[in-house]
Amino acid sequence: MVALVGVSGLAEWRRGRRRDLDRVGWMPWTFIQIMALLLAIVGAALALKAG
Repeated sequence: MVALVGVSGLAEWRRGRRRDLDRVGWMPWTFIQIMALLLAIVGAALALKAG
């Protein structure tokens, strides 16, 4: 999940720097990044609780 947060952050950064502003794209990178971050936090909390 942490890797997915990084990849989606990079993709959102690239979309923000695009040359052709009319080519918006269809992937909701911000939503994917937030969900992956939340899942990573929940996973880490569960791993600490179990250990």
